[in-house]
Amino acid sequence: MLFNSVQFIIFFIAVVTAFYLTPFKWRWLLLLAASCYFYMAYIPVYILILAFTITIDYFVGIYLERTTGRAKKLLLVISILSNIGILGFYKYYNFVAGNISVLLNHVGYHGSIPLSHFILPIGLSFHTFQALSYIIEVYRGTQKAERHFGIYALYVMFFPQMVAGPIERPQNIIYQFYEKQTLNVDNISSGLKLMLRGFFKKLVVADRIAIYVNAVYKAPLHHDGKTVLVATFLFAFQIYCDFSGYSDIALGAARVLGFKLLTNFNQPYLARNVSEFWKRWHISLTTWFRDYLYIPMGGNRVTLPMAYFNLLVVFVISGLWHGASWNFVIWGALNGFYLIFLRLTRKFWPVFFRVTYLDKIPVLKIMLQVMVTTLFITISWVFFRANNFTESVIVLKKIFSFSGTVWRGEYTLFYCIIGILILLAYEVKTEYFNKRFTVFNSSNSFIRNFSYGLLVIAIIMLGVFDGGQFIYFQF
Repeated sequence: MLFNSVQFIIFFIAVVTAFYLTPFKWRWLLLLAASCYFYMAYIPVYILILAFTITIDYFVGIYLERTTGRAKKLLLVISILSNIGILGFYKYYNFVAGNISVLLNHVGYHGSIPLSHFILPIGLSFHTFQALSYIIEVYRGTQKAERHFGIYALYVMFFPQMVAGPIERPQNIIYQFYEKQTLNVDNISSGLKLMLRGFFKKLVVADRIAIYVNAVYKAPLHHDGKTVLVATFLFAFQIYCDFSGYSDIALGAARVLGFKLLTNFNQPYLARNVSEFWKRWHISLTTWFRDYLYIPMGGNRVTLPMAYFNLLVVFVISGLWHGASWNFVIWGALNGFYLIFLRLTRKFWPVFFRVTYLDKIPVLKIMLQVMVTTLFITISWVFFRANNFTESVIVLKKIFSFSGTVWRGEYTLFYCIIGILILLAYEVKTEYFNKRFTVFNSSNSFIRNFSYGLLVIAIIMLGVFDGGQFIYFQF
């Protein structure tokens, strides 16, 4: 069930109404049933996969709390293997089998490994990582094992964020299921407004940009260099508005029900370097990799070469988490190299800004940092968006040739630029000019309501209502 569908709107209104009318002791059951229905709207039988992993992790969590030593580590391994095993089969089997077949053909063995025809369960990577968060925290002793099977199942399956995050930690959400959520007008109002901003990002900006980007990336060889460059730049905003739009809707939907989820984005395209970008982008995933992979590998506590190696490994795995193809591996590795380069040159930049007198012109300095960071991130998105490595190379060659003219696409480009400018104006205002005040939270009720009214009109007039799937649903 897509957030940007009439089906979801009806579903959400029904769930919210039933939630506040249901006695508190049965609300967990209502939310769990609603979450199951929400997930089964895609491929119903795949609910059995979730049921299997939830059951294993529930009992493993309880026994982890009771055991020590080698037995405790064995239980942790069992849980990790069951979760990663299912993810690996559905997401990576064909990738591994295909590469092994190519390798065997190169050494003279003519044959191929049979491929799987199973469809990847939607959002599998997200709820797998959420389940692993729980198991690891229980193993570390920072989270008590959940005894209520239904509450634990709800932790994994809570419908606002189960498909594309944010990836929640058990400490942040489980206790909220035990709290009685009262009908709160402020929560409902702020939640609906957050959802509205998410719908604007998705329908007006992301899906409008998708028309242009899909047309160019479908056949990059047939487009001029300037058109490919514009499409690549637009994709950077498409994926941001698509994913952050989903996150806004998820956070808003949860808030209407009285729950608070983790913030997943924080104006990433206003970051002044790549390191800062990754602290602002998909925050729940980057902190997951930091806490459960990078730090356990040694993080910055090891020798400098080893720290760089750890950083690169984490980003390569992050690339694979996003998708089973070499393009995603390259995308992850490229961002890893960006961060390594930034660390290697960290003493150079203060000198550079001092020598060029940019330190005396802070606005110009910030603009330069933001533009350079956005440029490097945008180049890496080529590997994320292109269909394969060959097309990635074609796109990059086209971009750096800077040839031809820009395709306008019958006003499509114009609408894309308008949407991006509105987004940037709001985010720059929020980031640099009185963060606490925007027209959307003005103390003047007329200005506040008028602003949201304009947002609704913009969505109705400029939105793309073709039921376009959110990009991160495939992960």
